[in-house]
Amino acid sequence: MKPYFLLLPIPVLLLTSCGSEPARRAAQPQVPPVAVQVAAVTTQDWPTSYEATGTVRARTTATISSKVMGYVQQVNVQVGDRVRQGQALITLDARDLDVSLRRAEAGGAEVQSAIPELENATAAAKANLDLAQTTFKRMEELAGKKSISNQELDEASARLKAAQANYDMVRSRRSQINSKMAVVEQEVRAAGIMRDYARLAAPFSGVVITRTVEPGNLATPGAPLLTIEQDGLYRLEASVDESKLATVRVGQAVEAVVEATDRKLNARVSEIVPSVDSASRTYLVKLDLPAAPGLRTGMFGRAIFPLGMQKVVAVPLAALMERGQLQSVFVVEDGVAHTRLVTTGRRTKDAVEVLSGLNAGEKVVLPLPVGLQDGARVEVRQ
Repeated sequence: MKPYFLLLPIPVLLLTSCGSEPARRAAQPQVPPVAVQVAAVTTQDWPTSYEATGTVRARTTATISSKVMGYVQQVNVQVGDRVRQGQALITLDARDLDVSLRRAEAGGAEVQSAIPELENATAAAKANLDLAQTTFKRMEELAGKKSISNQELDEASARLKAAQANYDMVRSRRSQINSKMAVVEQEVRAAGIMRDYARLAAPFSGVVITRTVEPGNLATPGAPLLTIEQDGLYRLEASVDESKLATVRVGQAVEAVVEATDRKLNARVSEIVPSVDSASRTYLVKLDLPAAPGLRTGMFGRAIFPLGMQKVVAVPLAALMERGQLQSVFVVEDGVAHTRLVTTGRRTKDAVEVLSGLNAGEKVVLPLPVGLQDGARVEVRQ
């Protein structure tokens, strides 16, 4: 028996399927369009800038070292201590300097003790000179009357010259004593200054950041003992590419960002080091930072230098969807919302720069309705 009856259900099934498809489509309910609002993608003028990284440093830093050689007797501060101007930081053994000072003071006392004796000698020489002058005048009068001999007049004249010479000699010795006294005073002052060098004081108010000395160490001239930085005054030293040299000038207002404090500061360019580093092809720009809590030497910072205006494609920030590393927007085309992946750049308070994925004039959905899917029909409402 032939199995022809098996072929009969196939066209029947096909006819049945084809006949039911329009009915099924007609039976499906039509999803109403989602009401959305749109905004046109625009080209805007945004400020462009150049960013340079750098390090926060104190504007004023002092390395404390000794001007004389001596053993350290006492160190009064630790790293992190705040000091005031003139505060004693380190004391050296100054016994030999004390001896020098006392020797100079003894020399001054010796010279001082000779002054009264010399003043008496001066007074006596002056009195002897006055007597010799008076006697000579009388002898001259008598000689004019032929009452004395020429020999007597010559003797009176000789006594006057001797008294004058003695008086001049005493006055010269007094001048020498005065000069010697001035020298001794300078020696005493110099010895006192050297003695004061045994006490190392803070040149300004600030914070101790390094200490390389302990009691008992031998302090030598010029060897660093402490480092102090002036508190509250900091600057950002940024490395700027040599191609940007023409765009940076002293006095320019610059925005600085210190990562550790997570805040933006209004800085100002205070100095531009003209030499360029041959390895990195950068030059150093120093920016004065305003007083701000939390700043410390060594912190990482960024300087943002303004370069002018630039036309960019931007969309409102409310139109952007972010899912992990992916960023997208809904673009409306012929009443249908399509997901468009985009690459973004800088942001403002309410807008974001679109580097790729959108063109000016296209319309994006905002705000984003809940549950809006790719390919959904939408109805644009104003």
